[in-house]
Amino acid sequence: MNIFFKHLSDPEYMHVLLNPLPVYGLVIAVIGLALALIFRSRPASIIALALVFISGISAWPVLSYGQAAYDRVKSMSDPAGEQWLDEHMERGEKLIYAFYILAGLAAAGMIVPIKWPRTATPLATTALVLGFTTLGIGGWISYAGGHVRHKEFRFESPPPARAEEHHHGDEQQAVDSHQHAPEESPAESAQPQMERADHDKTPNGAEQPKTEEEKKQLEASRLQLEASRLQLEASRKQLEVSGGASPSASQSASPSVSPEHKHDEHPR
Repeated sequence: MNIFFKHLSDPEYMHVLLNPLPVYGLVIAVIGLALALIFRSRPASIIALALVFISGISAWPVLSYGQAAYDRVKSMSDPAGEQWLDEHMERGEKLIYAFYILAGLAAAGMIVPIKWPRTATPLATTALVLGFTTLGIGGWISYAGGHVRHKEFRFESPPPARAEEHHHGDEQQAVDSHQHAPEESPAESAQPQMERADHDKTPNGAEQPKTEEEKKQLEASRLQLEASRLQLEASRKQLEVSGGASPSASQSASPSVSPEHKHDEHPR
């Protein structure tokens, strides 16, 4: 039992668990609605319409879980299964609205006759016809889904591979933002990438740290290097000053020849 509740968070598990409702549940619902119309029983019609509503609206969580499980199921499928998975997803996303319309019509068939009793039979009949149509749509969608993992159901060659894959959640937003971004020339697009690469790297060529602690350590190292550089610059200037003063000091320190000494040097 614990394993069962643990897997309730897995979208692929929930998709398999719920996908019979829009098909098998709808079969029972439309049969019950047909019997209710034959026997002209309003209470039976309400029960059957309630089942039709539940079966129709259940297509929404089935589609949602299927979209969430798409990437994981595709990674586990063989090439033919991947093609059937794309076909299954394509059919479900395009035809899901038939189930929503059917659920809305079933709800109207339960509520509207309360105020207008004469609309009960027309609404129930319309729901019955649309129910059979939606049932065929659900079977067509499920037919492709059964070929994804069950190789024994592949009686024909898989549908052609699609050029575009399905993306959901954050991936879809990333694709949309990339598609709607203005086109740039290769030179224009390369320049921001180079700037971002330079920005993401330190002077030593290492990538910038991601955590706050690493950023603080890097900043402390940078300040220490800057202080060392300033100290080296000051030492260099001091050496330059010392080197420039030494010749003048040596000249001032050397004894100059006074006129008296020059006079003494000449022979008397």
